[in-house]
Amino acid sequence: MGRSAPRAAHRVPLDRATGHALAEAVVALTDLPSFDTSAMDGWVVTGPGPWAVRHGRGLLAGHDAGEPLADGQTVRIATGARIPPEATAVIRTEHARPDEAKALLHATREVVPGQDIRPRGQECRSGDRLLPAGTPVTPAVIGLAAAAGYDALVVVPRPRVDVLVLGDELLTSGLPRDGLIRDALGPMLVPWLSALGAEVTAPRRLGDDAEALRHALTTSDADLVVTTGGTAAGPVDHVHPVLARIGAELLVDGVAVRPGHPMLLARVPGDGPYVVGLPGNPLAAVSGLLTLAEPLLRELSGRPAREPFRPPVHEEVHGHPHDTRLIPVVHRADRVVPLHYNGPAMLRGIAAADGLAVVPPGGVRSGTEVEILDLPWSSAMPWTEGRST
Repeated sequence: MGRSAPRAAHRVPLDRATGHALAEAVVALTDLPSFDTSAMDGWVVTGPGPWAVRHGRGLLAGHDAGEPLADGQTVRIATGARIPPEATAVIRTEHARPDEAKALLHATREVVPGQDIRPRGQECRSGDRLLPAGTPVTPAVIGLAAAAGYDALVVVPRPRVDVLVLGDELLTSGLPRDGLIRDALGPMLVPWLSALGAEVTAPRRLGDDAEALRHALTTSDADLVVTTGGTAAGPVDHVHPVLARIGAELLVDGVAVRPGHPMLLARVPGDGPYVVGLPGNPLAAVSGLLTLAEPLLRELSGRPAREPFRPPVHEEVHGHPHDTRLIPVVHRADRVVPLHYNGPAMLRGIAAADGLAVVPPGGVRSGTEVEILDLPWSSAMPWTEGRST
């Protein structure tokens, strides 16, 4: 569904591009470096030594290389300074021995032609493709784009997401009391969805009010509305009845997964937003985030899918008789280890986890490879080492 949605693109300055995905490839606008530069502080030399020292302030970054050096001549040079034409090498300060009395420079190590010189185009040539479309714009991408000559990037707009927190039993502060519990999903969803590339509004708390839910769904101008709770068939579970009332198209109505089976995906008619209905239990909601919201937002934001990764599990994992289980795991050496506290209402396991293991019906034995659902902040975890980019 996300792939079929129309995808706009706009140009934004570099300082506003972080968090978006590239709509166009980044192509080098210049050679990098754009001229031969010194990789070290030291002396730039021409020909064999010892070298006659040319007096003066030396060569500094940001200045012209000046006159060419004559054969057998040297001059001081700073890191990043432009190399004079026909220069042979740079000798690091610690590998040089000046003889001030004779105005000569001696090298304490063998001098190899081209040493400590960054040649023009070493990193890229003008016209080289540096990053493909779909690449998330990180601070490092911003730095590379700036070095390559960009002032702005063409990116896919971040999908806009509204979060609707349902349930009269939820508290926003303090300790649970009198049958009321703390809302764990409202505070969690905004940073989680932001990590998935979305622009998220502050959560709106609607309680168990069907009319408020109907109004919120039919007036939202977001790309996606995420609701928490109310997706089952209890007396105050209003999500299904309200979706039917407004004529929404129900695309996914429950998933054979534990926890999280009452999750749903719908589309409000009249070019309205998508709706991801998350179960009210926290770990069940995480299942819906990773299996419905994440792939939808990834396509809406123009980001590529991550390649599946299947490490072996460290111990036997019991499964559900008929449904897939999603189990929080942590990476240890070359295997993943299941974590405790993996019940539908628990967040203690996922808070310590690197990802969720996809356990097929019936469970798996120790040593069996299982697919891992990455958490949005776990792309640098150990199991990603060695993946090609």
